[in-house]
Parts: sequence; C-alpha cells; structure tokens
Amino acid sequence: MIDKPSGALRRGWTTGACATAATKAALTSLITGDLSNSVSIILPKGEQPEFALSHTELGTDFSTAAIIKDAGDDPDVTHGAEISVTVRNGIPGSGVVFKAGSGVGTVTKAGLALEIGEPAINPVPRQMMCAVVSEIAETFNHSGDIVLTISVSGGEELAKKTWNPRLGILGGISILGTTGIVIPYSCSAWIHSIHRGIDVARANGMQHVAGCTGSTSEKLVQNHYRLPDEAMLDMGDFVGGLLNYFRKHPLPKLTIGGGFGKLTKLAQGHLDLHSGRSQVDFLQLAEQLKRLGANEKLCEKTKTANTANEVLKLAQNAGLPLADRIAEQACIVVRKALRKTETQINILVISRTSGAKLQGELVGEAENNA
Repeated sequence: MIDKPSGALRRGWTTGACATAATKAALTSLITGDLSNSVSIILPKGEQPEFALSHTELGTDFSTAAIIKDAGDDPDVTHGAEISVTVRNGIPGSGVVFKAGSGVGTVTKAGLALEIGEPAINPVPRQMMCAVVSEIAETFNHSGDIVLTISVSGGEELAKKTWNPRLGILGGISILGTTGIVIPYSCSAWIHSIHRGIDVARANGMQHVAGCTGSTSEKLVQNHYRLPDEAMLDMGDFVGGLLNYFRKHPLPKLTIGGGFGKLTKLAQGHLDLHSGRSQVDFLQLAEQLKRLGANEKLCEKTKTANTANEVLKLAQNAGLPLADRIAEQACIVVRKALRKTETQINILVISRTSGAKLQGELVGEAENNA
C-alpha cells in the first residue's frame, strides 16, 4: 500500500462522475448542435463541480464528449485517463441503453450487482447518467431514448492493475463511484473490491476462500490449497474490512495468510495491519515466548528487537513454535470478529525466503472450527 503524504490532500472525481458529466455534454450537443468547453453536474450529496471537456465531436447521428479524470491526491490508477461518452438516439421506448466502449469491462461472472454480459458500469453511476438524461430530455422535449457508449483511454491495460480480472470483469475498467467524489487514501475502493470478491466467490459456489496480506503469502496459500482465482480475496491490510462483510455473507472455510509481522498484529487484536495504523507489541511477544518456555535472555532480546521477523528467527533458533502460537492467537481474534458464523478458520504464517525471487515458506499454522 502507498503511504499517505502529509498535509492537506486534494479531493478528486470518480469515473462515474466524469462519465455523467460527459453524458450531459454529449447529449446536449446532440440535441442542440452546440459544442461547449465545460459542463457542470449535481452529485448525489449536492456538490456541483464543473468539468473541462478534453475532447468534443459532433457527427450526423452522434455526439462525443470526453473528460480527463482528476483523482486529486489519491493514488488512483485511473488518474489522468480520458473518460469518453458517445451518445446516439435509441429505439423509441428503449430508454437509456448502456454499452461498453474501448477500455470499459464486461461482466462475465455472477455475484456482482450487474448481470453477466452487462458493461461494467456500476448502479450509482448508471443512476447519475440516467438522471442527467432525464434532465436534458425534459429541457429540450426529447424522448430520452438514447444509447450511451462509455470508453476509457488505456482502460484494458489499467484494468490489469485492478482486481477486475479476478472478479470476472474483462476487457477494461469499471465505471465506479457512489458519491462522485474521490476521498484521498480513504481505501474505500480497496474494501469495496474485497466485498465484491466475496460476492463473486459465493455466487460461483466457492466453499473455501482465502485473504492474504501480500503477493508472497497469496501465492503460497493459493498453491497450498490449489484454490482458483475466484477464491482469492484481495485483503491486503484490511482484515477488518474482510471480516465485517464476511460475517454477513459467510462461506464454509476461510484461510488468512500473511507474514509473521502482519499476523502478529492480528494476533494482538489489530484488524487494520497497515504500518501507519498498528504496531507489533514486543512486550506481548516476549510474554508469548515466556509461555513457550523461553529463557530470560531470549525474552529480553525480544523486548528490544527491531522487527517481528528478528524475533521469529530467535524463536526458531531456540526451537520454540512461536509462529504456531501466533497463528492460534490470530484464529481466536478472527473467530471473535466472525461471532457466531459457522465458518472453519485457519491461519497460515508465511516467511519470505532469501534469494533472487521472493518465495514464501510456511512456518506456522492453526485451525479454529465453529
């Protein structure tokens, strides 16, 4: 995860807000024949931003308007992408028809808020675009029967940096947003993807899913259980975000895998594992080692250690199963968070091996059955 910079951060606009503004500009142009340089829209919470148009084109039976997405100070992969909407008149009585243009994905798996085969334009952006179509249609006495084709420059490549392929959204990015506003470093998009991953896993009949703290642990866990991509949840540091949703939408088995340091924080009760929001308590680690039979010298070294991995090596050299103990304690924390959910939980603690390629080694594990 990218660390948040200091100081006041600038907000940005979602792909959904950009597509809505481009829709308003393109439809107005199609009806009136006039091209403008900017357009304003009203967002769900009442804000009224104005967007500069990066490109406009008016043909005999279509109009196109485009906007460069500004994500503010958020490290959004779509920052700087051009969101383009082409509007054509539709069949009478058809209403608003959405189509995926270049760079916008198509839904291919069940479990999302959209039907298979639909363009990946989420419900709220659809509502926003339909609202501006209705507004313009009423103003100019138009039927409102139109076809909207949304495109995103470089969207297919950008999608490879998102979780869309794993969720079964192929061919490009999704048009997202519930408020129209990007709050820098709010992590809402990441947690939203975790939720959609659980939805897709459930809809596709998965019995066992896994959430991991990083790519090394994910690779080991997936290979260890031979899990398909649909079973892998992009948890990262957001254990709490995963567990809160999983509790309401459970599956029979949940594995959580991660490095020793991250899972030590989980074992100590932290549900956000980011280094800026939780820290390893080395006094607690020393207490765990003492209960495992460690001598006073090892416990003192633990209290003053620089990293959790340093402590793990000390424990391994002393023949003490500290990683297993951490896994057991993490299981207890996860079970408490899931409350009465009848899910089999298991924790895998993974250590990175040295060498040119980062690989994982299973160093501790535990299970907790409902």
